[in-house]
Amino acid sequence: MSLAKRIQELAIKYEDLASEWLREAIRIPMDTFAKNPLAGQSNGERERLDYLKAEIIKHHCVTKPEDVYIDGAGNLVWIVEDESDKSATKKVIYFDGHSDTVAPLPDKWAKIGGIDAWKGLIDPKKIDRQQLKANLGWVPKESEYENCIWGRGSADQLAGVISQMVATKICLELVKEGGLKNVKIVSIATIQEEDNDGCGPLYYFKDQVVKHNNLPAPDLIVITEGTGDSTRSGLGIYRAQRGRMQIEVEVRGVSCHGSMPHMGKNPLEYGAKIIVQATEQIQKGEGILHHDFIGKGTRTASWCHLDTPSDCAVPERFVFRFDRRMTIGETPDQCIADVKKLPAIQEAIDAGLKVDIRAPKYEGLTHTGWKPNNDQIYLGWETPEDHNAVKAAVAAYKETISESLTKEDEEQLDGYVKHEPHVGRWIFSTDGVGIPIKQDQYKEEKSKNWIYLPSGYKYPAMLGLGAGTEQNTHRIGECIHKKELRFACMWMARLVNKFAEISQ
Repeated sequence: MSLAKRIQELAIKYEDLASEWLREAIRIPMDTFAKNPLAGQSNGERERLDYLKAEIIKHHCVTKPEDVYIDGAGNLVWIVEDESDKSATKKVIYFDGHSDTVAPLPDKWAKIGGIDAWKGLIDPKKIDRQQLKANLGWVPKESEYENCIWGRGSADQLAGVISQMVATKICLELVKEGGLKNVKIVSIATIQEEDNDGCGPLYYFKDQVVKHNNLPAPDLIVITEGTGDSTRSGLGIYRAQRGRMQIEVEVRGVSCHGSMPHMGKNPLEYGAKIIVQATEQIQKGEGILHHDFIGKGTRTASWCHLDTPSDCAVPERFVFRFDRRMTIGETPDQCIADVKKLPAIQEAIDAGLKVDIRAPKYEGLTHTGWKPNNDQIYLGWETPEDHNAVKAAVAAYKETISESLTKEDEEQLDGYVKHEPHVGRWIFSTDGVGIPIKQDQYKEEKSKNWIYLPSGYKYPAMLGLGAGTEQNTHRIGECIHKKELRFACMWMARLVNKFAEISQ
């Protein structure tokens, strides 16, 4: 029997185990949420990671217990290879999936009825179908509710971490059949991604690989974020994404009593003008580039804070942020310059207010106490379609998902997963934004076939496939079908050896 067929068999065999792991990973924060509002979210991942680590050891997703550990930043790392394979040309493949979620918002989940943010499906008869359809991009058929896994983090993106666990387990079980031939897997459940995209790679790649050589340099990084697109296909193969940054604008004025506003300088009113002009600038398309594959850049006001002594006073300080998504050709410096040239900024300065425009730093501590302290600038990337990584990803899809997808599967998934893979790109950010480095920062072997950009940055080949729909992420009612999880597991397990085969 072929290796691909054996991988299919084991993915089916472990579907229930994968579902059990995912449901428990979703549920765990419920135990401590009342005492720790960050439980399960960025900087509150520890209990979930401890559970996953124990399961990795118990179910032999590693050869020996010391092959799995929590690193200095708080990422869960497990390393898998055939130790009897002494090849000097092993391909090093990283699996990357983040273990944190956005806020669970249990009260909002309760309004849909029948499902819980942590416990998942409780009573399908009580689900408000119309509200669910209004919330989600991809909605499962009602007859499939019980075959879905519901709850905060199901689609974004605990299913990805679970698929990494199953894939490494399968590869180990198939060592004698070539499951890990000429391959070394470094699998990572990262932290803080929701708050600080790319924080996990900031440590495991930029610190442990680039700076200290404590981990081997990757030939390929497989990102397990959800790659479903409700307008196209589930389980796409994604090979690119836009970058993003936060642009913070601080306007300082002079506070005074609201009955005498002429005595002060109002940062809220001047700041509001800046926001309005920024919106008009974007509506006109000024400073926005468009890329045929990755899409166009975007910018939107996303957060604000007001310092004021009371609601009947001129405020002292107004701080707000723009979420700026950057396409190919856009740079952080230019994005900031586009904001700086707004007339309302000079108007505020001329009126005697102080205006500062910057990329803010992320200052939150991870669950281990590590402080990333990085600028909130996250670079985009693209792996060329003719790269061996993409060729291997498509071939692995056809040998596993395409070959095993039955008419029953198609009916249950309502045609969402296709026989032919959709090769596309993420709309949102993933951990991949934490990977690009300056070209002179590290010297990798030429055989790694890293990607070099005209901007002076480089990175290993990156791509991904994962259970979950992008339009369902961060949404009340998020869910995945358990067969998405099965297919993602088999694809990952086949990809590693297929990439090694193609890259020789």
